[in-house]
Amino acid sequence: MPSDCVSYQNSGWFSALITDYLNQKSELQPLYNRFPNKENFLPQIQEKSTNFNPNHRAILHRVLNRQYQGFTVSLSTQNHIDALQRNNTFTVTTGHQLNLFTGPLYFLYKIISTINLCKELKKQYPDYNFVPVYWMATEDHDFDEICFFNFENIKFKWNKNASGPVGRLNTDGLKEIYEAFSTHLGIGKNAEQIKKWFIDAYLQHENLADATRYLANELFGNDGLVIIDGDDTELKQMFAPYIQRELTERQSKSWTEESFTILSDYNIQVNPREINLFYIENNLRERIVFEDNQYRVLNTSLAFSEEEITQLLHDNPEKFSPNVILRPLYQEVILPNLCYIGGGGELAYWLELKAVFDNHNVTFPMLLLRNSVLLSTEKQSKKADKLGITWQDLFLKKEKLITAKTSELSTNTFDFEQQKQFLQKQFESLRLIAQQTDKSFIGAVEAQEKKQIKGLQNLEKRMLKAEKKLHREQLERISELQESLFPNGSLQERQVNFAEFYKIAGNDLLSKLYENLNPLDQKFTIITL
Repeated sequence: MPSDCVSYQNSGWFSALITDYLNQKSELQPLYNRFPNKENFLPQIQEKSTNFNPNHRAILHRVLNRQYQGFTVSLSTQNHIDALQRNNTFTVTTGHQLNLFTGPLYFLYKIISTINLCKELKKQYPDYNFVPVYWMATEDHDFDEICFFNFENIKFKWNKNASGPVGRLNTDGLKEIYEAFSTHLGIGKNAEQIKKWFIDAYLQHENLADATRYLANELFGNDGLVIIDGDDTELKQMFAPYIQRELTERQSKSWTEESFTILSDYNIQVNPREINLFYIENNLRERIVFEDNQYRVLNTSLAFSEEEITQLLHDNPEKFSPNVILRPLYQEVILPNLCYIGGGGELAYWLELKAVFDNHNVTFPMLLLRNSVLLSTEKQSKKADKLGITWQDLFLKKEKLITAKTSELSTNTFDFEQQKQFLQKQFESLRLIAQQTDKSFIGAVEAQEKKQIKGLQNLEKRMLKAEKKLHREQLERISELQESLFPNGSLQERQVNFAEFYKIAGNDLLSKLYENLNPLDQKFTIITL
């Protein structure tokens, strides 16, 4: 298989905003602090050092040790947790939902990108320590987004009536998922390892947060990953002054909207609220709104005066949950963080938030697009070689790929584009004549031009259809290959669960990802297993 590179910008799978960000378009530069390259990490360290509260380190260390109680902690992870007490230690963070059994493949890519970047930074700046952090989105309440995973074209879905923060959900009902999944997995060393992970994570832990922590720790703990759960009273106490300001000043909405002028040519990823906080309990996560001089919790009878809600924040900060606008701020207040690694959608909403950080005097982290990967089996690579398909070809949208390959396969060539240009020149001459003789004739000339061009287009379509029919067998094989690599016309990493490839490659899957993922390289990583 040809080893041509596919950049993110040329892959066709990223929004205009992310492409322009990667190209460091000058108009977007007010929306971020520093672009993520090795040289920029030193000034980022220096800036973060000046405004990160050193007292937070001891609290963070204590909380992480408490959160890891009952879990096997690798020496590497424990060393990283202990290092966070020191002023020369900083974090690189990624975040992800608590998708069942990790959800799609990019869960792995996010975390390995984070681990690999920390290793690179340690080589570049040996006087500092860099800790990879996975922020579990335990307070999210969108259960429908996380309750399933896809394996070999089968959707394994956890059917459960769920409400409130997902991290607190009990794991009842997952035994049935395991039984169905286990039957489909079959036998073999790798299949047995996958089954063990599922059992030990989801059938041996009472809630989804603990199950996810266990699985992520099993997969990445030996490489020093530190997993943090923001649904924590002590961590919320550190963030309480920012919650108080959000409740009383309610300025985040206007600060966020300052970015909208710059982002006017792009899709706005998220829209801020007047109050960007939820009220949470075990089965409840509802927005806090300010109405009739009271703070109300939507869809409940709960209402508070300013004095009462201030007292509640003092006594029970864990009852307040930041939404998508404030969660990044929460993260950066409690962590000595330098860089956030996320997908295109995540970076798009982070780019709305710099004014929020500036007004709170919190350093805005560098934003790094996570690694994207296309995994291919040896069989698929050999098939592509036989068909004469490159990786760049396979990244094309299906219809464009088939049309391009039809033209390559065709021996009956006819340049319709040349004929269209010839016609247009002829009619341009006719228009000049009409202007000099009878201007009323111009309308007839233009009508005839449209008719002739349309006729050529119809002929082109009919010839292309005939050529596709002539090369149908070859084109079907090309289409089948693309579908196997881009299931449902989407990126593989957004559709397929890691177990599908672990079953084939075992630990080689993780080894090859660690070996090949370069977080600062703006190229799709293509790996053959």
